Amino acid sequence: MAWDYIVKGFLKAFELIISGNPELYDILLRSIKVSGLATLYAGLIGIPIGVILGLSDFKGKNVIKSIFNGLMGIPTVVLGLILYLFLAPTGPLGFLNLLYTTTGISLGQMMLILPIVVSITANFIESIEEDVRYLALTLGADKTQMMMKVIEEASPGILLSLMAAFNRAIAELGIALMIGGNIFVEGGNMNTRVLTTAIQMYVTRGEISMAIALGIILLSLVYLISVIVNYIQRRWADS
Repeated sequence: MAWDYIVKGFLKAFELIISGNPELYDILLRSIKVSGLATLYAGLIGIPIGVILGLSDFKGKNVIKSIFNGLMGIPTVVLGLILYLFLAPTGPLGFLNLLYTTTGISLGQMMLILPIVVSITANFIESIEEDVRYLALTLGADKTQMMMKVIEEASPGILLSLMAAFNRAIAELGIALMIGGNIFVEGGNMNTRVLTTAIQMYVTRGEISMAIALGIILLSLVYLISVIVNYIQRRWADS
C-alpha cells in the first residue's frame, strides 16, 4: 500500500507537469525571476569585490576572504530571521515595505549568495593572476591591461560563481518563507509563492502530487545548471 501511494503520487505529478498545469508553471516562472534577480544583484556587487580581492595584496585581505568564506555556509533560516527582524514593520528597515514581497525575497537571497560570488571569483582570479601578470608584463602591457587580461582569463570562473549562486538561491527555503510568506492572492499582485515554499505548503496540505511535481522541476533545474557548470569547468581546465 505504501508503494502504491508513492507511485500514484509520481504518476499524478508527471501528469501535472506534462499537462502544463498553470499554477505549477506560474510558481516556476516566479522562482526563476526572483532568484535570477538575486543572482544579478549579487553579481553586480560581488564580482567587483572578488576581482579586487583577487588582484590586490593588502593587510587584512585574508581576514576579509575568511569572512566571506565563512558566510557561504550561513543557515538560510538564520539569515531569514535576521532579515525579518530588520524588515518587519517595527524594525529599522520596516519603512521600505519589503516584507512579504518578491523584491524582499530577491534582496534576501542576494545577501545569501553574495559570499559565494565573491569567494569563487576571488579564488579564480588568484589562481591565474601570477602567470597572466608575468606574461602580460613581459609583453609590455601596463597594469590596467594586465588586470583586464586576468579578468578575461577568469571569466569562466566568474560565470561558474553566478551559476552556483543561482542554484543556492532557488533551492533555499528559510528566506523565501520568512520574507516572502508564501502568499497567494487570486488575480492579485502579492503572490510570493516560489518552488521551495510551495513544496512545503503542499506537503502540509496533503497534496503530495503537486509537491512531487514541484520537487521534480526544482531538482531538474538544479541538475541542469550543475551539468552546465561541470561542462564549463572541463572546458576551462582543458583550455
